[in-house]
Amino acid sequence: MLHAVIMAGGAGTRFWPASRRSRPKQFLSLTDGTPLLRATFDRVAPLTSPNGLWIVTARDTAEATRRLLPELPPGHVLAEPVGRDTAACAGYAATVVLHIDPDAVCVVLPADHVIPDQEAVRDALSAGAAHVAEHGGLLTFGIRPTRPETGYGYLKLGRLHGTRRGHKIHVLDRFVEKPDLATARTYAAGSDYLWNSGMFAWRASDLLDEIARQLPLLAAGLDRIAAGLGSPGADALLATVYPNLPRTSVDYGIMESARSAWTVPVDFQWSDVGAWPALAEVLPPDEDGNVRRGRVLALDSAGNVMIGDGPAIVVAGVEDLVIVATPDAVLVIPQDQAQRVKEIVSHLAAAGWDDLL
Repeated sequence: MLHAVIMAGGAGTRFWPASRRSRPKQFLSLTDGTPLLRATFDRVAPLTSPNGLWIVTARDTAEATRRLLPELPPGHVLAEPVGRDTAACAGYAATVVLHIDPDAVCVVLPADHVIPDQEAVRDALSAGAAHVAEHGGLLTFGIRPTRPETGYGYLKLGRLHGTRRGHKIHVLDRFVEKPDLATARTYAAGSDYLWNSGMFAWRASDLLDEIARQLPLLAAGLDRIAAGLGSPGADALLATVYPNLPRTSVDYGIMESARSAWTVPVDFQWSDVGAWPALAEVLPPDEDGNVRRGRVLALDSAGNVMIGDGPAIVVAGVEDLVIVATPDAVLVIPQDQAQRVKEIVSHLAAAGWDDLL
């Protein structure tokens, strides 16, 4: 069986004030009224049966996840006691899946991306899964760049290995850190570099083998969790072991030094919607380039992102701002400083304004 694992444990602090601890980014409806997690689930559900669908999320949002996805079988919402980044998340999911399916092949993807072409992404995921089922190794999906982008990591294509269901399968040459603008322009103009989408395919056993080889402390913790699966003390063991797992990403901790790594280039529209300005990629602007939702009145203003949830937003003579109004908070920040929203949330926590977190 193909297993689809959705990583939904992020805090989404860059989308404050809409995103809160009790309703992080993956529960927001940023585009068409559908929460991002629901949209991702619907995207991959046709690939497998309900027993092949898994969500890894934070313990505090596990119940909200079950309410949003009532068709998930009991036990298929895996609740992390604390967040330990994507290597632990993916490893934990592989451990659980392997416990019930020794031949499990997994596609693994974030809960909070926007991909309008559902069939295209399913075709690519199916091709990648079929490849690793036959050849092993760890596979990532790379987005063909449409512009110079300094906010994404990149994948460098290696030699062409072959095709699968119409998709080219390349050896993955290497991961590339977020580039400066000049380098990003070079990457966008060529054909050897792809945006790193954060979507993967592998046999569960191959991922755990790589974790054992590269991250022995993580492997030891996952082995302890595996030993308790199905026992009455499984939850207590997880709560004891998980907070001590090393914190690292799949990309840095596993993929960069994997013995066998592949990539599938894809060219469907994709956005990780990493911060408020990214809504301009997925929502249609007005004639002045403003992205508007809710009760918004803009006079002589251009290039703004304005989201009103309750209170009306009225602006005049402003440009390139993010303005977000919720019933209890208002954010106003230049778009080129939008990454500071995460910093703002840290200051709110330090000030003890827990009602806004």
